[in-house]
This record gives sequence, structure tokens and C-alpha cells, in this order.
Amino acid sequence: MNLLFSENYFIWYKSTLGATNVFKLSSLPQAAVNLIPDNLISNDKKMIARLPLKLRARMIDVMPKLLRPSLRLLPFSAQKALLLPALISVFQEAIEDGDFEFLQDKWLKISIIDLELDWWLSFDQDKLVMASMSELKSSDIIEDVSFSATGDDLILIAGRKQDPDTLFFQRRLKIEGDTELGLEVKNLIDAIDIDQLPSSVHSLVAFGATFLQNTRDELANSSRV
Repeated sequence: MNLLFSENYFIWYKSTLGATNVFKLSSLPQAAVNLIPDNLISNDKKMIARLPLKLRARMIDVMPKLLRPSLRLLPFSAQKALLLPALISVFQEAIEDGDFEFLQDKWLKISIIDLELDWWLSFDQDKLVMASMSELKSSDIIEDVSFSATGDDLILIAGRKQDPDTLFFQRRLKIEGDTELGLEVKNLIDAIDIDQLPSSVHSLVAFGATFLQNTRDELANSSRV
């Protein structure tokens, strides 16, 4: 799927929601903020219900396939500029409380399976640091613990629509490596607080989580009929 098609998909998708901004890879942060209109969130369930179930299910299915090629074009420096500030905001209280000290001189690998994205996090001088695979290889370092899930499940966790423990026992959320570090990572996942994000980004995550969970619930119910 080429980038032009990906852009057209987002333009069409947003137009059904009443938004008029155009999604461009070069303006990814602003596009993420402006993806849905401000007055939509309070009525998101009603809006979601108006979209046919098959269409919603198809959108969820094809979204990773559309995003993967585009994200591969995004250099690590740009990914870091987007992700690291967001993580610092989400885990601000945990960082201030010293809950990340277990990652001192340790590395956590984060994998979004369906998007084929990997990042490595550590903690140094009271702040989160991020590295790429090439940076770790050049220093002959490997991760001590790894955390992996699909993008959909991460959104559901962040939006408080799914409990990390439930996903862990369903093997939709995987933590591998050092057992003690793995428990610390799970505790951090429980501490995710999207209220620390800018209100527009918070609304986007909340909308995405509601969209995913409602669609999955309806699909499950329809399969029983």
C-alpha cells in the first residue's frame, strides 16, 4: 500500500467524522492532534454506532497495514521526538517517584507487533532515554526485558478499556526476560495516566479506545446470534 493511498484513506476517514484536516506524514504530530473534532468526544459512542459494524471492523483490520509502510519511512530521530515526550508525560508521576530506577543500567525493549516497531528504553540521570537497535548493537548491548503487544491493545490499555493483567493472561500482552524486571514493567503499565497528556491527545486516545472496544464487543455479540 503506497503512501498516497494511506493519505487518501485518512482524508476519507476523517471526512466521515466531520473533520477537514489532511493527514500528511511530514505533519504527523499535528495530524494526530487534529484527527477528530473537539466536539466529537462527548458523543463518540453515538457517532461510532452510526458507522456500519462491517466498516468499523474493516477499518480496524486494515489500519496497521496502512500505517506500517509510512512508519517505516519515519526515521528513528522523528519517532523518538514523538514518543519520548509522550512517555515522559504519561509516566511523569512514576518518574518523579523514582519508579523507573529499576531500569538504571538496564534496557527495556518495547515492540508494537502489528506495526513492526521496536524501541529501547532505559533510565539515566533521573530521566528516560531511548535508543535504536543500531545504537544498542554498536555498544554491544541487548535488552534485559521486553514488552510486546499490538497497537490496538496498547490503545485499549491506555484508554482504560482493558486491564493489563487480563491481556497478560490472554497472552495478548507479553513480557519476557528478567522476571523481576518484568514485574516492574507490569506495575508501570498499570500506572499509565493519559490524563497527563495534552487534552486533545487525551481525547484522541479515549476515542480510539472506545471505538476499538465498542466494535469488538458488537462483533462478539453478533457472532453469538
